[in-house]
Amino acid sequence: MKQVDINKFFKRQLDVGDNNCEGTSKKIGLMKIIKSICDEIGKDVFSILVDESSDVSKKEQMAIVLRYVDRLGIVKERFIGVVHVLDTSSLTLKAAIDTVFSNNNLTIDQVRGQGYDGASNMSGAFNGLKSLILNENSFAHCIHCFAHQLQLVVVAVAKKHDDVEEVFEQLGLVVTVVCGSCKRKYMIREMQKERVAAEIGIGETETGRGLNQEISLVRAGDTRWGSHFRTIVSLLNLFAEVVTVLKYVKEEGSTLYNRNQAKGILSYFKTLDFVFLLHLMLEILCLTDTLSKPLRKKDQNILEATSLVKGTKKALLVFRKDGFPQIWKKVCAFSEKHSIRIVDMSEYYVTPRKRRTNKTNQHHFEVVIFNTILDMQIQ
Repeated sequence: MKQVDINKFFKRQLDVGDNNCEGTSKKIGLMKIIKSICDEIGKDVFSILVDESSDVSKKEQMAIVLRYVDRLGIVKERFIGVVHVLDTSSLTLKAAIDTVFSNNNLTIDQVRGQGYDGASNMSGAFNGLKSLILNENSFAHCIHCFAHQLQLVVVAVAKKHDDVEEVFEQLGLVVTVVCGSCKRKYMIREMQKERVAAEIGIGETETGRGLNQEISLVRAGDTRWGSHFRTIVSLLNLFAEVVTVLKYVKEEGSTLYNRNQAKGILSYFKTLDFVFLLHLMLEILCLTDTLSKPLRKKDQNILEATSLVKGTKKALLVFRKDGFPQIWKKVCAFSEKHSIRIVDMSEYYVTPRKRRTNKTNQHHFEVVIFNTILDMQIQ
């Protein structure tokens, strides 16, 4: 038998023991911190902030934060842990909260505020977590985050316009198709590297710290702040690469459905309507994204929030009055770069399905789309 180095053997055991002790000690330390937070609250009232998501192993989990005022009158927000749950139904989340409260000598009766995202399992009027808590405690008022409400309102109102709704449907579809495999993601990454290197070589792109970072298509989500804005930005930056991947899927897709899907997206992407709507929503979401960032500040008050909303509304009014020539110039430059046909504004508008109308292109893009969408947002 091979002789074992006794000293090394015991050192390994000690190292394992140290790691176990360290993990146990961290757990005990965390429990002490949570206990001190709950002891500080005592029998006073507090608000609860909850969000659910999955971890890297795809296990559902719920994060819980308590917001309260201490004995010195200072408002505090304290994270008290992440709880793994079997699913994210409102009943499961409520049971998990009851367990956390019970373990820390807290009760539902002490809750005076609730804060969640806009998902139905959280904020639903009948069966959401909000309603389950309100059934036990009518004083647990639910307050929706200003910035989150802004995101939901802007996108929901924009989708009331049929053309904008189609744009967002196509954006979701293209992310699914293009990011549907590791090979397609790799293709986009490599093509982007080559394009940026070429642009730097001819002086079209600046270099410097933080510039020319690798980017990918972002999937939009109604409950994620600014995600629609980031989706549009990423698509505009990767438009050439996305078109190339769609052409690849159109020719080499594994199924007829995938090939037809890519063909339909490509056809839509080559229309001037899509390019115009993409740039218009970029401008609108850019203005509202600027507003949503300060609304997420912890120390924001209602007067400041109202002032910021008024400022954004004023910016939208100015954009509606003077912005069309500016955005049309950007649309034409983008279309020329990507070989998309630019129309004569004095000619009659022809729909993407090749139907001629009795309205000019100028009237279609400026009145039917630009003015109408902005009026909806301003209202």
